[in-house]
Amino acid sequence: MTTSRAAHPALIALGAVGAAGAAAAIWGIGIERYLFTVREVTAAALPRGSAPLRILHISDVHMAPWQHRKQQWLSSLAALRPDLIINTGDNIGHVEGLAGIRRAFAPFAGIPGVFVHGSNDLHAPSPRNPLNYFRGPSKKHRSAEPLDSSAMDQFFTDGLGWHDLNNDATSVTLGGLRVDLFGVSDPHRGWDELGVLPDRIAALGAHTDETVVLGVTHAPYQRVLNEFVNLGADAIFAGHTHGGQVCLPGFGAIVANCDIPLKQAKGLSTWEHHGIRVPLNVSAGCGHSIYAPVRFACRPEATLLTLTARG
Repeated sequence: MTTSRAAHPALIALGAVGAAGAAAAIWGIGIERYLFTVREVTAAALPRGSAPLRILHISDVHMAPWQHRKQQWLSSLAALRPDLIINTGDNIGHVEGLAGIRRAFAPFAGIPGVFVHGSNDLHAPSPRNPLNYFRGPSKKHRSAEPLDSSAMDQFFTDGLGWHDLNNDATSVTLGGLRVDLFGVSDPHRGWDELGVLPDRIAALGAHTDETVVLGVTHAPYQRVLNEFVNLGADAIFAGHTHGGQVCLPGFGAIVANCDIPLKQAKGLSTWEHHGIRVPLNVSAGCGHSIYAPVRFACRPEATLLTLTARG
């Protein structure tokens, strides 16, 4: 007659942790990163009496040529018929990614839009140790293969009719509403030139009570957000954080790769500076580095933000 011993509780716990980890990896790598979603939010930022303004905010596409599902989903967003598209950068995720961007964004031709650069609009991604992000914003940038950013910019400006807001400003009229926009190139790489913006904005002409002003940046560093408030932004748009990309359910982002508070690393919140409060939308983005193909508790997204009149 033989007897069997019960498994040691520590082994049972270890097995449970391993099973949970495997399930999470399967979900994050094989399922969630394909669950593209449109997050719809509303914020009051327009002059009194203004009709609503529907803005499609796209960020951190990180396109690789084989990502056909993402290309098809992005192209389908043209059916939302937004009044304006704001693209906050990091569009390219592979040296041949521009072909996918062309396929994804071609239906947006004729819809007013603006864009700024993230680093992955100029340089291809490189392998990184994800644990380094827990030490704070990444400081060392490995040399990476340059991208054909001029061809991408030409497609955006000439092909789609979008305005380049990299350290610049522009003005558009949407439904009778004057919308002034200004932006900077990627602050995470130190490419922002905040000092040139006052002159760029002044060149647009004097604001009136009927003008709405929007600030656009890739990385939402606090110094940039504060200066945008100083420059009169009525709402601010940013990306870069990926919403944390791998989040804790019920808690949210555990890293942001910049100095924004983690609770504001994804979604619509309010940014306050010197007593002035403005809506801030930080997109979690719809892509990821090809070297970190995972999303967990942070679905890939675009945002349909409806700005409404104050009061």
